[in-house]
Amino acid sequence: MYYVYAIKSISKNYIYVGMTSNLIKRLEYHNKGYEKTTKPYSPFNLIFTESFDNRIDARVKEKYLKSGIGKEFLKTLSNIQFYE
Repeated sequence: MYYVYAIKSISKNYIYVGMTSNLIKRLEYHNKGYEKTTKPYSPFNLIFTESFDNRIDARVKEKYLKSGIGKEFLKTLSNIQFYE
């Protein structure tokens, strides 16, 4: 199983889109600052996730979310307020 996910920085205006086979571990890496790309923007809230049976379909969705129209879709989701 593969997951495509989008996370939004709590402190900055930044959304990251990625793909993984272990979503919980990957989110933990992002929030603990282990990932070089996202370290300056942590911590994060998960704003989108979708599961796929194979890597090819997951990659297609990831590329879509990184496109202009996909980014606009994620911006609408990022307006949701999160409470801890």
